[in-house]
Amino acid sequence: MVVQDSADAPGVPLEPFLHQVGGHLSVMKYDEHTVCKPLISREQRFYESLPLAMKRFTPQYKGTITVHLRKDSRGHLSLVASPLTENRGPFTVSTESAAVAIWQTLQQSPGGGALPLTQWQHPQLVHSLKESPATALLRSELHLKAQVPSLVEDANGNLMEKGSFNPWGLRCHRAHLHRLCAEYPENQRHRFLLLENVVSQYKHPCILDLKMGTRQHGDDASEEKKARHMRKCAQSTSAHLGMRICGMQVYQSDKKHFLCKDKYYGRKLSVEGFRQALYQFLHDGTRFRTELLEPIQRQLQALLSVIRSQSSYRFYSSSLLIIYDGQETPQTPHGSNVIKVDVRMIDFAHTTYKGSWNEHTTYDGPDPGYIFGLENLIQILQGIHEGQ
Repeated sequence: MVVQDSADAPGVPLEPFLHQVGGHLSVMKYDEHTVCKPLISREQRFYESLPLAMKRFTPQYKGTITVHLRKDSRGHLSLVASPLTENRGPFTVSTESAAVAIWQTLQQSPGGGALPLTQWQHPQLVHSLKESPATALLRSELHLKAQVPSLVEDANGNLMEKGSFNPWGLRCHRAHLHRLCAEYPENQRHRFLLLENVVSQYKHPCILDLKMGTRQHGDDASEEKKARHMRKCAQSTSAHLGMRICGMQVYQSDKKHFLCKDKYYGRKLSVEGFRQALYQFLHDGTRFRTELLEPIQRQLQALLSVIRSQSSYRFYSSSLLIIYDGQETPQTPHGSNVIKVDVRMIDFAHTTYKGSWNEHTTYDGPDPGYIFGLENLIQILQGIHEGQ
């Protein structure tokens, strides 16, 4: 039996999180300091048993909420969240198959191919973004029916997005709503994780999403999925560097917009192309932000020490976010700038460790693929630093 919320129950309307640069599950904005995402049991268990040393490098876990799709009298759709309370019956919890279903929906287009990452230019959306970024998306059928225009292409043939926000989160949200509309009753409740919004304190958050490790498939992957992920790793910088770019946004101070790259761009990069992309991530369109290199390297070294100390953990398919503010900080009275950067691990749906529930495989020692990626990242940044 599925327990349903009444249509007039109080709740928090969720907005698409406009700084989602990668991933395939929709991340939603709950409030200024909190985001939420569909709950996957393995990920929830990871957050609830997180080693103390790792908490500095992960979003704060804030519990769970229930979410349902609501349609108003005019047929407009919205996702509404209610705090989780006891004894309210079973819930629909996202599983790996649900995540795949969302991604398959995301991949579909009228021509049968993948929808490209593009600039959303729907007049109603552009107008409403000045007030509430999600208002137009949730008040129209743009997320279900919009025709997507072409990408901007640079001189090297790379696809770029130029706009005032990153469209990847809207793309994921569109796919999620499409699936919920197609498969579930309007008021059926789904459980979401509540997590810290790790970019809430940044005016213009510049974000690099790196898929870490030389292996991406979980222990529970089918043979077909295992082969697919191994092929992606072999054909990308995952095999050579232990990481690949899954998304990026960097604020261009000269043009006052974000330059965005997606995971398809990241998959095609060579080792040298990865280095150039990392350089571009630290360039604001006017100058290279040299002052960011040391604090980023310092945090990566600290994370490396923590990962080396965590025996049995394997962070398959997890990502590492590097974050800084595209808005340069003013100088203090002593003539120095306060440089704020952040390094956070996210996405633990396939993480395994000794003692985790229902695990058939356990590992000894720290995660070698993750360590390999971190060491290479530090080395590349050091090379860029020395070349400045």
